[in-house]
Amino acid sequence: MPVLVITGTGTEIGKTVVTAAVAATALAAGRSVAVLKAAQTGVGPDEPGDAREVARLAGGVTAAEVARYPEPLAPATAARRAGLAPVRPRDVAEAAAKLATEHDLVLVEGAGGLLVRFDAAGGTLADVAGLLDAPVLLVVPAGLGTLNTTELTARELRSRGLHLPGVVIGSWPEAPDLAARCNLADLPDVAGAPLLGAVPAGAAALAPAAFRSSAPHWLAPRLEGTWDAEVFARREAP
Repeated sequence: MPVLVITGTGTEIGKTVVTAAVAATALAAGRSVAVLKAAQTGVGPDEPGDAREVARLAGGVTAAEVARYPEPLAPATAARRAGLAPVRPRDVAEAAAKLATEHDLVLVEGAGGLLVRFDAAGGTLADVAGLLDAPVLLVVPAGLGTLNTTELTARELRSRGLHLPGVVIGSWPEAPDLAARCNLADLPDVAGAPLLGAVPAGAAALAPAAFRSSAPHWLAPRLEGTWDAEVFARREAP
């Protein structure tokens, strides 16, 4: 899969750290990787964004953005308030396609959830995935409430004919509660797709070398890692 779109069921749930883990694991497997942030919000012109954070953690990736806006809002709102041109799905798809001619893998990270609007016309990351005919990896929280948002997002992907290869838990707590442990069995059921990894909480605070050596152990073989969902679920079973 030369392009993989990475979305989440909401914001602040670990999309960037999962993107970094996927990138680090692919790099360790000998692949060249580019990371494209569709719309970066909430950062100033000279501040590091999510793509640069992925590069810091994962190492030698090409980091790129299509657009950035200063306020931490949905891209369409942030663009309007800043008086800047919005990002369009076709802009993102064209940038990703160009990167795919020069890299083995292009990771396209969205902003917020799947249907967060990029522009006044209602363009979203789902439209980007459709234009690219790319699979969409879904990052989800571990705990209570995640089953509803996971199923809603998975249903939307299927309704659009988009492929969901699997789900990754963006931040697995050191001391998971009952809901989180039960969700290991329930998430694949509601998503209709396998659990492909669980990134430990606080992973972004690791030194980059430690992050890179650990990342393959957080992701399943389908993402070129060594993580085993069945073993993990048995260990964490309620």
